[in-house]
Amino acid sequence: MPEMTFVVQWPGGRTQSCYSPSLVMHDYLEVGRSYSTTEFVRRAAQALNEASERVRAKYGVYCTSALAQLDEIHAAERVSEPGDVLVLSMTGQLPTDATSLNGIAR
Repeated sequence: MPEMTFVVQWPGGRTQSCYSPSLVMHDYLEVGRSYSTTEFVRRAAQALNEASERVRAKYGVYCTSALAQLDEIHAAERVSEPGDVLVLSMTGQLPTDATSLNGIAR
């Protein structure tokens, strides 16, 4: 299952490198785009929960790394200044063959 990292910048300038066990983050976040803190956390939660569910569907257990990452994002949100979260990068590319996007690994 392809995995990825994504780096975000919280209001105030602090950066956070995050992990996802799936490329699903591409469905929820866009590099170079800013999201309100609330919207970013909502999108990240949806994506990481979906990624964890994909791992469960494939391996029979939820991805504890995805759930731990979500806990870290919530912790960063609690100490963040008001403002927007900027998605700086995503490492782990989508396949160029559109037919492969329907697989569970995305």
